Amino acid sequence: MQNAAAALPANAASERALRLLRNEIVDMSGTAVLLSCEVLAGGADVMEAFQAARDDEYEEIVDRCRDFEAGLQKEYVAEHFTYPELEENDVDLAKLQQWFAKVGDRDVFGAAGRAAAEKALEVCAHRLEEYAARVYAEEGEGH
Repeated sequence: MQNAAAALPANAASERALRLLRNEIVDMSGTAVLLSCEVLAGGADVMEAFQAARDDEYEEIVDRCRDFEAGLQKEYVAEHFTYPELEENDVDLAKLQQWFAKVGDRDVFGAAGRAAAEKALEVCAHRLEEYAARVYAEEGEGH
């Protein structure tokens, strides 16, 4: 027998996820019990752990945004202004934005790192718009 515990915010999304997980465990002939409890001590520690986890994710998004910007810069240096490259970068930015949305859904306590990730994504979107304008100009000229 293995013991495990998970602490999640008391909301409908968390309960639904736990109920689905419980069903999977039971379907595999395991046992699982869901409990609702009250924090008697250490509540601040739990909140800090949630904040730290989200801040780590936000920091990784900021790092990936830097990589995205560096990739666009490489296209400028190589003078590679094509529709397929623009489409690929559109997809990459959309993935970053989707990832940010997922982290935001888990960020129930408002981690401090959110603002930096949000700003980094805004910068990426702006840089991509600039790149798109260059692609349209270059492709329009028949290059």
